Parts: sequence; structure tokens; C-alpha cells
Amino acid sequence: MTGRLTLAATPIGNAGDASARLREALSGADVVAAEDTRRLRDLARRLDVSVTAELIAVHDHNERDRADDLVARAQSGQWVVVVSDAGMPTVSDPGFRVVEAAARAHVTVEVLPGPSAVLTALALSGLPTDRFCFEGFLPRKDGERARALTALATEPRTMVFFEAPHRVAATLAAMADAWGSDRPAAVSRELTKTYEETRRGTVGELASWADAGVKGEIVITVAGRAAQAPTVESLVDEALSRVAEGERAKDVVADLATTAGVPRRELYNAVLAARGDRQ
Repeated sequence: MTGRLTLAATPIGNAGDASARLREALSGADVVAAEDTRRLRDLARRLDVSVTAELIAVHDHNERDRADDLVARAQSGQWVVVVSDAGMPTVSDPGFRVVEAAARAHVTVEVLPGPSAVLTALALSGLPTDRFCFEGFLPRKDGERARALTALATEPRTMVFFEAPHRVAATLAAMADAWGSDRPAAVSRELTKTYEETRRGTVGELASWADAGVKGEIVITVAGRAAQAPTVESLVDEALSRVAEGERAKDVVADLATTAGVPRRELYNAVLAARGDRQ
């Protein structure tokens, strides 16, 4: 007998964003695995939903131990609903271990989609949304944070981070040190709540603004590294490699110059000079 295992997105601030499917799940589940059962009860009260399910606390510190039991309950015929404090379970919140255990046991997982702080902040940022990555919380220690930011220095996609309000200024300053103070960024706080705010600017400007203190739940969105325009010097090695594979130098230069928008004669002379140096 197989029950149901459901991941349900919860509002990130405004209870009015709760879906009809979330209400149905909370009122009809046999088991609700919540990151914080007190917050779950408060959400149910605000939604005017009666939760008769068994409530189980599932958080970062115990999810690994409880995942198999939740899956076993679904296998036995119970409807198990997994929720986080806000947004989609598994996205910087508990839920991943449960899905992992369900996959091992070949138990189907359904998702009730809904609010997402990551996507909401990305949409508000004014930064490119065609390609992005979610980096969660950066390390708290200065050295580890600096190393993490250095590793992301050449990331071309828009990056989304969560951060605690008391660390926002230091994090933005560290981003300015690692990537340059002129990198475009946005800071969103209290998304969907009464005092929602999004500030846009460079990481340097936002770091100065944050020095006065920032309150609320924070999402930082930062532009990826801008593509570097090709130069004659950067194309020489590619040209020589193609020539070594049998292509004519003039044909290679014509192709690369047209594609990259660099002067053909200048590139041809640079290739000839490099060939002479390497012979």
C-alpha cells in the first residue's frame, strides 16, 4: 500500500501567497514534517487551516536520521507532507535527504510549487535572469568567505545568495574586494512583507549603504563576470593551434577576425610574429 510523499512550498512572508493545494495538503495529511513545528502551527492559524496530522520536526540536524522513517510512512499508506519555514523545501532548507531516501526506495515524490525567495529576488534585481546560480549562505569566517568568493570570480551567471542581516555589510565589502567594487548587484529584504525593499547599485555602493545596518531576511543578487571582448593577443594561440592542424593561416585569420571583430591585418601580423618566435 503506497501513500504520498509531498514537498510543499510555503509563503516567504505574505500568507496570501499560500496555494489552494498547500491548504489541502496541510488539512489532509497524515504526517507533516516541518522545519519548525511552532512556525507551522502559526502558518496554519494564519491560513485558518485545521491541521490534524502528526507533526514531526525535521531540520538540518536530524533530517538524515528521520528521512527513511518518513519514506517508510509513505510506503505504508500515509500522506507525508514536507514543509520548510518559508519557500520551497530542499532549497537551502531541509527536504533533500527525504527526497534522496525516496529515490532509493523508488517512492514517488510530488511537489506543490509556490513562493521562492530565490526567484523573487532574481526577478526584482534587474540583473540578467537567463542564466543564474544559487549559492546559498557564504561561509561565516572571513578567510573561508574570501576563498569562496575568489572561486566565483569568473562565474558568468547571475548569482543569488542568502545572508543574515548583521553580516550583509561585511559580505558586500568582501564581494567588492574579491570582484571589484563596480560589480552590479541588488539587495532585497523582507520579500512579500509590509516593509519589502530592493536596493540596486554596485557592490561598493551597497556595502556603504549597508554599513548603517540592515534589518529583515536578506537576499543578495550579484551580476556574473561580464564577458571579456576578444583581443588580438588572446586570439593568437587559437590561430596557431588551427594552423598546426593543417588550416591555412590566412583562412584562420579571416575567420577569427570576422567573428571576434578585430583588425584582420593586425591579427595576421601577430600570428606571423608568434610563428617566427616559436620556430
